Amino acid sequence: MTQPSAHPDDPHYVHRTGWLRAAVLGANDGIISTSSLIIGVAAATPEVQPILVAGVAGLMAGAMSMAAGEYISVSSQRDSEQADIKREREALVDSPEMELEELAAVYRSRGLSAETAATVARELSALDPLAAHVRDELGLSEHLAARPLQAAIASGATFSAAAAVPLLAAYLAPANAIILTVVTISILSLAVLGALGAKAGAAPLVPAVLRVVGWGAFAMAVTAGVGRLFGVSV
Repeated sequence: MTQPSAHPDDPHYVHRTGWLRAAVLGANDGIISTSSLIIGVAAATPEVQPILVAGVAGLMAGAMSMAAGEYISVSSQRDSEQADIKREREALVDSPEMELEELAAVYRSRGLSAETAATVARELSALDPLAAHVRDELGLSEHLAARPLQAAIASGATFSAAAAVPLLAAYLAPANAIILTVVTISILSLAVLGALGAKAGAAPLVPAVLRVVGWGAFAMAVTAGVGRLFGVSV
């Protein structure tokens, strides 16, 4: 049954946090790491082939690393969540009265009177005690539950798509203007990414754009400096 909503045309954005975080992280890392790699190599050598090879290798390795890293980290989060749920399930069997009082204490801490908190705890526990404890004591919900595969796919896919932008820019740019072209395209891409992320999460636009562009520009400047200073691929 669909839950009624006071604003059906304006959904809650918190439901998007699982995939949105992974997608923004993957795209941001794809642009910054690949463009920084290309710029660092381009600053060390004028030859186009090593630059493109480094870019392709960075894209492939980065996408796999992001997907694997997200899957492993979110799986660890899910394991912790499941362990806590298991403990609550066992506690409800071993000491239901103590768990009922624990749930009532949660509601009292949120401002309910002792009598109301006890009533709410009893009524919710009569329906589904485990669900009540998982939601209100542990702070877990179906919308915010860890989803490793979703996070891995979102991160790996967005990394690949975003990393292709500076790589394509390097491929199409004149040999003597690779750095300038990649920097320009990457900065513009980061600005667009920041705006899209802010829009998807209903966050303030300007701080999101400045945050993404600022860190991206810093990373590219550092790798360009290292490439010029040592004359080696980084």
